[in-house]
Order: sequence, then C-alpha cells, then structure tokens
Amino acid sequence: MVSVNTNYGALVALQSLNQTTKDLGEVQSRVNTGLKVASAKDNGAVFAIAEGQRARVASLGAIMDGMDRASSVIDVGLSAGEAVGDILKQLKEKAVAAQATDLSTDQRAALQADFNALRNQVDQIVNAATFNGSNLVNGSNLTGGATQFNVLTSDGAGGGGGRYALQGAAFLDTNGNPFSAAAELDEATGLTVGANDQLEFTITSGNETTTFTVDVEANDTISTFMARVSSASDGRVSASYNDVTGRISYSAAEAFTVTYTDGATPVSAAVDDSAFLDGGAGTAAGTMAVVVAPGSGTNSLAVSGFDFRLGGASGQALNTVTSALNISTASGASAASTAIDTAISALNRDLATMGAQSKAIDVQKTFLGKLSDSIEAGIGNLVDADLAKESARLQALQVKQQLGAQALSIANSAPSIVLSFFR
Repeated sequence: MVSVNTNYGALVALQSLNQTTKDLGEVQSRVNTGLKVASAKDNGAVFAIAEGQRARVASLGAIMDGMDRASSVIDVGLSAGEAVGDILKQLKEKAVAAQATDLSTDQRAALQADFNALRNQVDQIVNAATFNGSNLVNGSNLTGGATQFNVLTSDGAGGGGGRYALQGAAFLDTNGNPFSAAAELDEATGLTVGANDQLEFTITSGNETTTFTVDVEANDTISTFMARVSSASDGRVSASYNDVTGRISYSAAEAFTVTYTDGATPVSAAVDDSAFLDGGAGTAAGTMAVVVAPGSGTNSLAVSGFDFRLGGASGQALNTVTSALNISTASGASAASTAIDTAISALNRDLATMGAQSKAIDVQKTFLGKLSDSIEAGIGNLVDADLAKESARLQALQVKQQLGAQALSIANSAPSIVLSFFR
C-alpha cells in the first residue's frame, strides 16, 4: 500500500540514522577521554570496581608520603649520629694524646680546652636534628612526646584484611637484657645457629608458590640478617628489629610460611627456647615451621628513637661521656679513652638499628610503588579505550552516518510517486 500519511521506509531509515548518531557520539566520547568506561552509565559494575581501586591507589600514595616523612626523620637522625661519631673520634684522639707523660701543664690545659669544646658541640648537634617537628636522637622531642612512632606500611586492604606479620620473642643476653642490632645471632640465648642453617619463607599467590631461602650464619649480626631477609625475598618479606624489646618481626603484604631448618650433618634438634619463630619456647625439631595467618599482624612499622645527648642517664649512648672526664692527667686521659670507646660502641649499635629501620621503610616503599603501578595498570585494563580500534570504528560510523542520511532522503522522496497516479 502506498500512503502519504505513513512513510514506513523513512521511519526505519530515521531509526537507523539515530542509532548511528548515538554510536558515533559514544566513540567520540571514548576518543576525547581515552576511556571506554568514563561513568557509571557506561558500565556500572566495571566503574564501581575501578573507583574502588582508584581510592586504593590514592591511599597507597598517602602511605608512601608518610614513609617519605619517616625516612627523612631517620636520615636527619643518622646524619646527627654520624656527626656525633666524628666528634667522638676527635675526643678519642685528644684523650690518647693526653696519655703521653712528656706533656707540659700548658699543653695538657690546651688539650683539655679542646676536649671540652668538642664535647660541648654534641648536644647542639643532637638538638638541631629535627625534621617536621620530630627529633629521633635527643630522646624527648618526637612529635607527641613519645620515644617512638609508627609508620603505616600498608593500606590494610585486600588479601584478607591487612598486613601479615610474625614477631619472634626477645633476644636476651645472660643478664636478661635485650640485644642490640649489632649482636651476633648465635649469642641469643635459646637458639643455636650453625653452618648450613636456613630460614625459608614460602609465599603462595593464587596458583603460584614461591620459596625464598635465607642463609643463617652464627656470626651474622641482627642487622646483617634483616638485610639478607629483604634481599633474598626480593623485598616481599621484610624484617625489623626493636632495640628496646629485642624482638625481630617478619612481615609481608601476603600470607607466608616461615621455616627454620637445622642444617647440621647429621641433622640435630633445632631448639627454639627463645621463641625465635613462633613465640613459644621449648620447641625442638630438625625443622620448625610457622604459618602466618591472614590478619595476624600489623600494618605499621615502629621506628624507635635514641638519646645521643651527653650525660649519665641510663639508656643514653653517650652516658659514659660526662663532664667529669678530665684529660689533664695521664691517668684521667686513659679513663676518658676507655669511656669514649664505650660510647663509640653504643653509638654505632644504635646507628645500626636506625639504619635497619630506614632500610625496612625503603623496602616497603619500593614494594608499595610497584603495587600502586600494578593496580593502575589493572584499572587501565578495565576502563581504558583501545584508541586504534576506536579510530577505525569512528571512520566506519562516519561513513554509515552519511549513508543513513542519504537513505533517509531517498525514503522521504518516496511519497512523491503518488503524484504520478493523478496525472
């Protein structure tokens, strides 16, 4: 039937042209934004996932900013400690020089004046070592008045709700005092470390299981051992040490199993009286393993402060360097030299701990940087447009739009044939 009231062909052509125009607008939007999912109306489910991951990337950025601040605080403290170490070397030099018995009274007085001037610079250096209101080396000026602060190392999202950590019990000497980071592992009571002993960290991610082996040697210092844990595991597991409690903590962003193996031949019983692994004393076996469950740890790292000021207070690295030191006599110079040697050892011990803390933060920051990059790549896989495909589609739709307009024009002219019926 031919009708001038209803032009079905024009209606069909118009619907096709409208759909082509809509598709063309969608492609142009993807080309303009570079996104195939720019809003919730494009794909609600994918948009929701992408927004959640964008929020996580932002939180990881904030955590890394906090770790940068913590690293700066530690770096300033380390610089101050190294400067104090240089002064102690000079004080040692003066004390040794004053032990000579052929010095005149005036020469001894000059040495004493130099000695006092150098010693008085220590507190000035230590009190000036402040970054962002925090001083890690004067024992009293951390932000908030605490002696240590916690640094977030994870956003606590994904993988079962946070960070995974295992904390071994305190390393104690024969007097019951916590060991320093400079102490040898074999000196820790309750754990016998020998040749071929190993610590293994096994991490399962999806269908992939990876085992990292860390050699444990009797003459390893705690600082050396912690650095080896991080390097052997490619940064996926980090170790930190609390000089106050004497505890070593192993932590990772993934669940892991840690196994200690006594490598002696023949294999002897590995005794874990100090709870090196599992927090429980008395374990004895050739191999000891502990599975770290999800959410069993913390998502922060404690950074301990120290006191490098002069004085006799207990716990200060320089508690033997007091105003009573006098090198005006040979015997006094000898006593001063011994006191300075003690201070140098204590200072180096504390600097080693601070260095280990800084290294642990650096390892975690490197991991978070890689994690953030991986998440951003994943977001791109979800929402980014393939511009090569969109370019080809854009050209096809432009041609289709022109053809649709031509088809509509032809359909609109179809009713004019009715005029020929009335001639």
